[in-house]
This record gives sequence, structure tokens and C-alpha cells, in this order.
Amino acid sequence: MTRPPATTPRATVAASVLLAVLTAVLVLTVRKDGYGADPAGLSWWYAASWALFAAATWTLRKAPARHIAALVVAGGVAVAATGLVAAPRTSTDSFRYAWDGRVQAAGISPYDHAPADPALVPLRDTWLFPTADACGKPGLAPVSDGVCTRINRPRVHTVYPPAGELYFLAVHAVSPDGVRHKAFQTGGAVLALATTLVLLRILRRRGDPRNAAYWAWCPAVPVEAVNNAHADVLAVLLSAVALGLTVRHRTGGGALLGLATAAKLLPAVLIPGALSGVRRPRDAAATLLPAAAVLAALYLPYILLSRSSVLGYLGGYAEEEGYRDASADDRYALLRLVLPDSSSLPAVIVGVLAVSLYVIRRGDPERPWSGALVVTGTAFLLTTPGYSWYALLLVALVALDGRWEWLGVAVAGAAAYVTARAVPDAGTIAYALAAAAVAGGWAARSRGSKVR
Repeated sequence: MTRPPATTPRATVAASVLLAVLTAVLVLTVRKDGYGADPAGLSWWYAASWALFAAATWTLRKAPARHIAALVVAGGVAVAATGLVAAPRTSTDSFRYAWDGRVQAAGISPYDHAPADPALVPLRDTWLFPTADACGKPGLAPVSDGVCTRINRPRVHTVYPPAGELYFLAVHAVSPDGVRHKAFQTGGAVLALATTLVLLRILRRRGDPRNAAYWAWCPAVPVEAVNNAHADVLAVLLSAVALGLTVRHRTGGGALLGLATAAKLLPAVLIPGALSGVRRPRDAAATLLPAAAVLAALYLPYILLSRSSVLGYLGGYAEEEGYRDASADDRYALLRLVLPDSSSLPAVIVGVLAVSLYVIRRGDPERPWSGALVVTGTAFLLTTPGYSWYALLLVALVALDGRWEWLGVAVAGAAAYVTARAVPDAGTIAYALAAAAVAGGWAARSRGSKVR
């Protein structure tokens, strides 16, 4: 029988020291503008941050229980704050958020016009739409003669679902004039800390509160949720609350799952986890019907107010990222090592469906996040996303479930997004190592359960 590690107050001091070092390294990492000029150097800073994160969370295992909540929260505040020390470094998505919020505040549907549309010229300012010599700087997209923009893909309609758009409008409404990128970065920090508190509350009843540090101290949080201010953090918060609520209140959990999906479509992958162990159709309906109702209720006003499709650039985005044609990009990288390109997408569908059915059939209804982690992580390993912020959802699921080996998938996402700019096969190698770590963790836990 495996005994828990002996606790000692010295572990609290050691974890605090490691957190301080992690915070300092994260400040330097966020301040390094290396995505375009020095992706290899930036990758080494990422590696140092993740190594310190691993050491700090390992040390936390021996800290006394009475210290855990305060240490996790204090560390989470310090780590999240590092994302505020610079403008967005590796993504320009938050500039689109700011624009969509501004457009809605003017009474215009964000789905009706691309940012470059001349009809919206009166809404432009020199921050989002620089002119003249400023247009020679990297990271700016041309709009017209002498005008450029910080917004990526300025000639396509927005891709974000309605709850995300309402978040953009809310941030715009409460932000002082001239705050620029800090508005969404601050919002990301608040949402990240709120997620930490939700995780702690759930884990006090149904797990180990120490595991909340997997989210609170994870380097992906300050980089992607705060510095790059990705709206995924809103979806993560709503998803965590939804899964926690599903255990006892399926209707409320389903409604929040619908809200999370309306914030960023990815949380739809959590549905099999939310249905873990469900046997009766009425229990499934208690989750699925509220989710569908909330999703429809949020989309309906935009459908009625918009002249264009509320799906926006979603189809074009899937095409652009290679999800429809595996040979067009680095999607399905692991499957393509053993299967023809044409078989990759069908294999993903079959694989995710099989894992989903297994989770629904054999999953633990008292721990829906466990099944959700397996389905989400499997989907990531099969599709090998090229954007690192998608893994924020997976990091929160790891915190709820405790199987830390799945964090390798988040590391792989960062390698695919940053390191692959310097080492072309870095993403594929990292995803392969992540898959090996997951398989190793499964084997080790299986042997441990047999020994006990």
C-alpha cells in the first residue's frame, strides 16, 4: 500500500522559494520578444519555466495541509501577475477582442463586417489601426494605402461564438479610455484567479487541494490567459464550474456547459465527461437539453440582428489550419506517422468517438472531469493542435483529476507553436513524447492499483 509523503513546514518554505524563482523567470520570459526573432531562445525560457513549475508542484506535495490553500492562491496571484508586464508577445487575438467589443458598443453586429470594411472606418483609432511609418513594424497587417492594423486576418469576419462576444463587449464597457491591451490582460488575470478558487473549492470535497497548483502555477496561464489574454480562460472557468456542478445538479451543470461552449467552442469536447456513467436517458437529457437551450438562447439574438452568418470565419479557419485537409499543415501529426493523410480525419473521428463511448459507459459520475480529461487529451493527441492556448482547458482538467502526466500535452502545444518556428519537427516530437508520458502514466497507475 502506497503511503502519502510525510509533510513538513520546510516544504512550504522550499515551495515558496521555487515559486519566487518561477515568478522571476516568467517575468523575463514574458518580456522577451522572441516569437519572431528568436523562437529558439524563447523556447529555452519556456523550458526553464516549466522545469521550475514541476519542481514547485512536486515540493508542494510535502507541505502541511493547513498551508496549501494560501500557498496555492498566493502563488497563483504572483504567477498570473507576470503576464501583465508586457504587451501581448506571441498572439494578436486580443486585438480582435477589443475591436469586436467596440463594434458591438456602436450597435453593430460583429458578424456583419470584417475589420477592414470601410463601413467601420469611423470606429478606428491609431492603436488598432496605425498609419504611415508605424505600418513598417512587424505583426501589422495592411488594410489600405498608408493604413495597417494590429488585428490578424482583418479581411475576414469574426470567428468567436456569442458568449465570447458578450465578454468582449463587457470588457469594453468597463474599460477606461486609453487602457488598450491592459483591459483584456487584466480580465484574463481575474478569470485565471477565479478558476483557481473554483478548483480549490471542488478539490476540498472531491480530491487533493494541492492539485489546484497544476493550474494556478502553470506557465501556460500567465503566457496564454493573461499576457495573450485568450478568451479560452473564460471558457475554462465556466467549464470547471459546470463539471463541479454536474455531480449533484445535472441541469445547472448542463446549462453552464452550454455557456462555456458559447464562450469558446472547444468545451463541447467535455460532453462525454459530463455524461460519465449515465445509464438513464433522462439523466443524459438533464445535461444535454439545458446545454443546447443555453447555446441556442445566446446565438438567437445575434442571428436575428446579423445579416451575415454567425459562424463567421469558422469554416475558413478550419480549412486554414488543416483540419479538413491533413496534408495542408501539421495537424494529425502522430496519426500521419502511421496512416495515409486521407485516413487521418476518419481515424480521429473513430478514435474520439470510441473514447467518448467508453467514458460514458465506464466513467465515474462522481468525477466527470476524469472522463473529460481522457477525451480532451485524446482529442489533442490525435489532432495535434498548433496553438498553445487551446491546452488551457486541459490544464484545468489535470488540476481537477490529478493525473499530471497529461500536462505534457500542454508542453507539446507550446513546442508546436513556438519551438517549431526554429525546429520544424519540434511539435511532432513533443506530441509523441507527450503520448508516451500518458501511456507510461497509465501503465504505472495500472500496476499500482493491482499491487494494492
